[in-house]
Amino acid sequence: MMTYPALVSGTLLRRHKRFLADVRLDSGEDVVAHCPNTGSMKAVNVPGCRVWLSSSDNPKRKLAWTWEWIALPQPEGGTALASVHTGRANRWVESAITAGDIPPLSGYQTLKREVKVGEARLDFRLDDPEKGAAYVEVKQVTLKEADGHGYFPDSVSARGTKHLATLAALAQQGERAVLLFCVAHEGIADVAPAAHIDATYAAALSDAVQAGVEVLAYGVTVTWQQSVPIAARLTRALPVRV
Repeated sequence: MMTYPALVSGTLLRRHKRFLADVRLDSGEDVVAHCPNTGSMKAVNVPGCRVWLSSSDNPKRKLAWTWEWIALPQPEGGTALASVHTGRANRWVESAITAGDIPPLSGYQTLKREVKVGEARLDFRLDDPEKGAAYVEVKQVTLKEADGHGYFPDSVSARGTKHLATLAALAQQGERAVLLFCVAHEGIADVAPAAHIDATYAAALSDAVQAGVEVLAYGVTVTWQQSVPIAARLTRALPVRV
């Protein structure tokens, strides 16, 4: 489980210059927050929605605020929380593996981050004297389309396709290779490759599965306290439609 410091709520006014977001805090103050997301943020960049920011008192930072969460209206009613901070995904996954919340990846003795394999870097390598090694690449999913399904990627991803080729090569060499979709949107119940956005990635994922790459998806569950998100944990095993 990953816990958050005290988050401050407000309303999203706009995202601009890719890494900036204008937010009106509940106090009425307008602030500029860092937007830690390099993707298109399709379907999660929705002005007028409620958002939560973390703050930092580091004097070396240009911006004190960081955009963490957004509450998105759902077609079936109510809202679903989604994380816009792509840097949180690996921390959630590492915490979940360590806690045994992802059974297919349990039982390994050691975990190493940012492992270089050929010309690529994969997020984790798990090792165990009996099980051997498992290479794991994590992708955060926040895109929920109008059909109600979750998809990855939300824009053309040459880097994602490169990672799939690396995983496929490992699987063909007899290594355990795993693609893990970290679903950072409480309203997503399954995941599929976004062929309508990046047909090359979708084809590469199909090839990777045929080569022996395992594909898993786990969804985030958020703990609240007094209307503020205070912790997040990957607890929901979700189906993948490959």
